[in-house]
Amino acid sequence: MAVAVIGGGPAGLMAAEVLSQAGMGVDVFDAMPSVGRKFLMAGKGGLNLSHAEPREQFVARYGDRRKFVEPWLAKFGADELRAWASKLGIETYVGSSGRIFPIDMKAAPLLRAWLHRLRASGVKFHARHRWLGWNADGALRFATPGGETSIRADAVVLALGGGSWAKLGSDGAWVPALKDAGIAVAPLKPANCGFDVAWSDFFRNKFAGEPVKSVAASFGSVTRRGEFVVTGHGVEGGLVYALSAPLRDAIEAHGHADLEVDLLPDRSLEQVATEVAHPRGARSLSSHLQSRLGLKGVKVGMLHECVPKEEIGVSPRLTSAIKALRLRLVATRPIDEAISTAGGVRFEALDEHLMLRDKPGVFCAGEMLDWEAPTGGYLLTACFASGRRAGDGVLDWLASRR
Repeated sequence: MAVAVIGGGPAGLMAAEVLSQAGMGVDVFDAMPSVGRKFLMAGKGGLNLSHAEPREQFVARYGDRRKFVEPWLAKFGADELRAWASKLGIETYVGSSGRIFPIDMKAAPLLRAWLHRLRASGVKFHARHRWLGWNADGALRFATPGGETSIRADAVVLALGGGSWAKLGSDGAWVPALKDAGIAVAPLKPANCGFDVAWSDFFRNKFAGEPVKSVAASFGSVTRRGEFVVTGHGVEGGLVYALSAPLRDAIEAHGHADLEVDLLPDRSLEQVATEVAHPRGARSLSSHLQSRLGLKGVKVGMLHECVPKEEIGVSPRLTSAIKALRLRLVATRPIDEAISTAGGVRFEALDEHLMLRDKPGVFCAGEMLDWEAPTGGYLLTACFASGRRAGDGVLDWLASRR
C-alpha cells in the first residue's frame, strides 16, 4: 500500500518512519527544495529537543489542549525521544534548566542520520511539491516546477506546519484547501511571539537590543523567571514567550495587556523599600539605584520610561515600580515573526487517531493542529509524538479495511 506524507518537518518525517518500518510504501512531499528547514533553524542556537521535568508538569504546558496532546506523549514523550535519537547515533544530555539537547547541540547531524535511515527503509522524497488540495475525483493536487500534477494514495498524512517562518515553508497556505473541503480550521495566531510596546523615541534609540536579565514576569496567576529583550517595537525573548498565550488572548479581548515585571525578584519589597528610602544626598536617582540596589542601564531606563516623572521620586511609588513594573503591551508582533502558531485544524474535526472525520484515510499531525506550547522542547516533542500517533492511526485504519 502507498501512503503520501505531505510536509517534511518532524511530524511528517516521524509518520513516514512509523509507516515505512511497517512495510508501507511512503512518499514524502514538501514544498521546499529540501525537508526539515524549520527544524534546522530551530537548532541554530542549540537544538532543544525536549524537557526533563516530571510528566505532570510537562503535560500541563499544553494548557487546555492537554487532553488531546497527553495521549501522544504517553506513547512518545521525552524519554522515548531521547532513546530514539540515541538509536540514530545522537546522544543527548539534560542542561541545568532541565532542557534536553544533543551533545553537539546541532540539528543537522540528527536530520542527516534520520533521512539516511528513512531512505534506507524505502521512503521516497519529492521536493518542490506544494500541496494544493484535492481534485474532483479525490486525487491529491500538487504544484511542481513542471506544472500541476495529481497523485493517488491509499492514505494521507498532512503535516504542513503552522503559519510562521514562511520562508522556511511554514506559511499556512494549506488553510484555504482544508476550509474548501469543509474541514473546521481555527484561525492561525502567533505563539511564542514578541509584543509591541509604545516606547518613546529616546528609550527605543538608547535601549533597543538590550537584554533585561534576572527578572520575573507575571500575568494573571502565572509568574516566570528569566530574561527578555527590549526591541525597537517592544519586547521579545524567552520570558515573554512563556506568557505569550494569555497575553495574546488578553490583547484580543481588551486591546492591551499589562505585563508585570519584578526587576529585583531576589529582594523583598521591604528590602527594596529600605534601600530606596535611604538618603541619597547629592547623588542622582540613577546613581542612588545603582549604589543601593545594583539597578542600572536598561532596568533604570524602563523605570523612567514607565513611571510618571512626578512619581518616580516618591519612594513608595518607586519601590512598587521596581517590584511590579507595568509594561503595557498593545499588539502581538506579526505572525511570520513568531516562533510558532496557535490555531489550525480543530480537534473536533479529528478522531482519536488524528484522522479527519469527514475525510477517511486523511490524517493530520504537528503544528497544523489547533494546539500550542511554550519554548523549552515542548513544541518539538509533541510534534514528533503527533507524527507517531498519525502514523499508527494510518496503520490501524488500513488494517481495518483489509
